[in-house]
Amino acid sequence: MFEDPMTKMWVSFIGMGLMFFSVILTIFTKEKLSGILRYILLTISFISIMIAGLIIFLVVFTGPVPD
Repeated sequence: MFEDPMTKMWVSFIGMGLMFFSVILTIFTKEKLSGILRYILLTISFISIMIAGLIIFLVVFTGPVPD
């Protein structure tokens, strides 16, 4: 799936960025918002953490990239 080591690195950075975004969005939403906007942003946060988990799962289990 990932033939180039640099591509695998950038994809993993995207996954870590999505995790960071999800945590920051969740903290902000729980402390500052209420009502329907809170639930919409928490849903976006949940979706982004699921996508990030899938990305990291794929990066880890594809194994090392051949030289």
